Amino acid sequence: MNGTVMVAYATKYGATKEIAEVIGQTLRTAGRKAEVLAAEGVKDLSAYAAVILGSAVYVAQWRKEAVTFLETHEKALAERPVRLFSSGPTGSGDPVQLMSGWRFPDSEKPIAERIHARDLALFHGVLDPKKVNLPEKLILKGIKAPLGDFRDWQAVRGWAQTVAETLKNEGI
Repeated sequence: MNGTVMVAYATKYGATKEIAEVIGQTLRTAGRKAEVLAAEGVKDLSAYAAVILGSAVYVAQWRKEAVTFLETHEKALAERPVRLFSSGPTGSGDPVQLMSGWRFPDSEKPIAERIHARDLALFHGVLDPKKVNLPEKLILKGIKAPLGDFRDWQAVRGWAQTVAETLKNEGI
């Protein structure tokens, strides 16, 4: 392993990809090697010393590409430091409070435990009414979901900086 960190993501409309790119850039600024990749395109983890995987969240579930990544690479993930992040809640305030304490899909918690995920971060997301389809628009209207871009770039960069420092302390 060469000390490179993979930042993989699963996104529907691109917001989670943008979060992953900011994480990757923050890691590089902190002196870490980082590659940002779409989760569905990853075939092999052998070139990476650590992995950060993020997914957009819909109805408290991760995108299937992220779940498939976890399942496909479980053995390799268990052999390196892994951090997981979700993006999704909109509105003002702490994203965990907005999600009533939710941080990560219950259905994926067993695999997160088996790979010894070191962090489960939750970041604000985006709801762009121009990008969602009609059924999604109806659901959003029904639940009165706040529309707009609520991503907190300071929180994302701060988390990524902490990850970079921790990786350095781990010799990565």
